[in-house]
Amino acid sequence: MASPRLISCVLALATVTLAACSSPPPLTGGEPKVSGVADGKGGSPGGDPTSGAGPSVSALTPEAYKGELDNRHKAMLGAINGLAGARGVQSLNQRVDKAEEALSGAADALSAISPPADVRAQHDAYVTSLRDFATELGSTAGKVGSRELCTSSAVLSDLGTKLTALNKAGEALQSAGDYPADIVTVKAGGKQNRRLKNGAFIRRASLGGRSSLEVDNGGSRDAVVTVVRGGSKTFSVYVRKRAKFKVRGVPDGTYKIYFTHGVDWDGKSKSFTRQCSFERFQKSVKFKTTVTATQILWHDWRVTLHAITGGNARTAIVNPDDFPS
Repeated sequence: MASPRLISCVLALATVTLAACSSPPPLTGGEPKVSGVADGKGGSPGGDPTSGAGPSVSALTPEAYKGELDNRHKAMLGAINGLAGARGVQSLNQRVDKAEEALSGAADALSAISPPADVRAQHDAYVTSLRDFATELGSTAGKVGSRELCTSSAVLSDLGTKLTALNKAGEALQSAGDYPADIVTVKAGGKQNRRLKNGAFIRRASLGGRSSLEVDNGGSRDAVVTVVRGGSKTFSVYVRKRAKFKVRGVPDGTYKIYFTHGVDWDGKSKSFTRQCSFERFQKSVKFKTTVTATQILWHDWRVTLHAITGGNARTAIVNPDDFPS
C-alpha cells in the first residue's frame, strides 16, 4: 500500500504600517485690523468689546426636536441592525464601517442643535453615547480586518459595554418626551468558547471508498477541514488543536483540501467567531484504488495543519468569501 504524504507549511504574514508626521507651517504675523460702522447708536471705542457677538441659538420646540431625531433615526437603526445581520467576514467589515459613519455623522449633527431645555441633560448624554459607540466601532473595524473578530455576534460582544450605554441613553431620552431615540434593538451576548468534539462531522457525503485521510492539527487553535471534489463538498470535519483524526472510506477521486482555524465555533453560522484564518493546500490530492489479479492497492493521505520539518506542500490564503461554507 503506497502512502504518500502531504505536509503543510503555514505562512505568517506581517504588515508594518509606517506613520509619517509633518510639521505645521510657521505662523506669520501682521497688523491686527478692526473695522466697524458708526451709526450714533453703537458703543464708543471704549465700550464692551463683546457687544457685537452673534446671537445665541434658540432651543428647538419639542416638535422640531422630534423632527431632527427622526431624520437620523432610520439610518442609525438600519446601520446597527445591518451590522448584527452581517453574514461573512467581508460583509461584516463593510457594515462595521457603515455603522461607524452613520453614528459618527449623527453625533456631529445632533451636537450642533439646541434641544428643548427640559431634555438638555438626556440629549447631551445621548450624543456622548453615540460618539463613544462610533469611536469604539472604529477600533472594532481594525479587529475585523485582522480577523480577530469574525462574526457579527463576536463584534456585538466586543461592543457590549458601549452598546448597553447607548441603549440606556436612548431609553432615557425617549421616555423624557417620546423622542425617537430607540436605535438599539439587538443584544450583545458574552464571549464564548464553544467547541465540537474531535472528529465531529459538520458535513458528510457518502464515504464508501477504501482510502483514508488523516488530519494532524498540531496548532494552537481548533480547525475545520473541508474536502471538495469538483464543485461539491465531500465532507467537513472538526479537528481540535493538538489532536488528530482519520477519515475513512474516502472515495476515489481528485480533491482540494481547505481548512480554517479559529476560536469559538458557532454552529448556526458554521464558522469560528474569533481568530479565524482561511487557507487551502495548493496541490490537489488524488485517491485511487487499483485492483489486480492478486491484490488491491489504494492511496492513503496524511496532512498536517502546522509546519513540520520535511513538509512538502504549500498552502495559500483564501478569501473568506471564497471558502466553501
